[in-house]
Amino acid sequence: MPFLAPLIFILLWAIIARRIDNQVILPGLGQVADILMHPARDLISMGSLAGNSLVSLARVVLGYLTAAVLAIPLGVFMGYYGLIFQFFNGFLNLFRPIPPLAWVPLVMAWFGISSLATITGVESGNLFVYLNNIKFSMLFIIFVGAFYPILTSTIHGVRQVNRTLIDSARVLGASEKQVFIKVLLPAAMPSIITGLRIGLGIAWMCLVSAEMLPGSLSGIGYMITHAFTLASTDIVIAGMIAIGGIGALMDMVFRRIETRKFSWRKQAD
Repeated sequence: MPFLAPLIFILLWAIIARRIDNQVILPGLGQVADILMHPARDLISMGSLAGNSLVSLARVVLGYLTAAVLAIPLGVFMGYYGLIFQFFNGFLNLFRPIPPLAWVPLVMAWFGISSLATITGVESGNLFVYLNNIKFSMLFIIFVGAFYPILTSTIHGVRQVNRTLIDSARVLGASEKQVFIKVLLPAAMPSIITGLRIGLGIAWMCLVSAEMLPGSLSGIGYMITHAFTLASTDIVIAGMIAIGGIGALMDMVFRRIETRKFSWRKQAD
């Protein structure tokens, strides 16, 4: 049953592509499948699908992890301590409505084309090529996209924790550190995981925008944009499928963690 919708979609794609008979508007299934089945093959001097996917994955992971490392502790403290919430909430809400793309001009002024190679001092070799692909401007755009969903879900999760659990732990002699580690975080974790899933999806959406910034010469977003200018729609669609596939696999990891570690939540509900 889960495969029925994809099969119908593929069938409709094949029928419509044959009727249109225009590779620029909608390439055939075989053309796109050929690219996906040979991911290491060079695509019109833009690198391979696999190589660009790895570069994009590295960017997303770094920007996303930075957002998570900052948002989760801040969200826990904001959700638990009213004074910290009042201190940060108004300030952070000023930036929440700003779309990540609106940061582009400012980010380019701040970071230019500086990358991890800039701060590590690597100036040549294969390592330079890899590090130079990780631009700070791109990481910032991905960071902004992922930060707020994770922060909001963490605050919500902490605030939903039953205060009776916390009070009971204190009565039994638990220290503040033990309350955080053994009561607060486990109880709030399902909501935090949800925020991480949402943040990951937005991080991938921001990726294409980030890879359109000046200085980008690799990544799936760059490949899609450059392929569009050359009217290579088959490469565009293959890149989109790659983004969807990688994102779905990463989301599956979070869903498995939810199912295995937090099944008690469904039973409690």
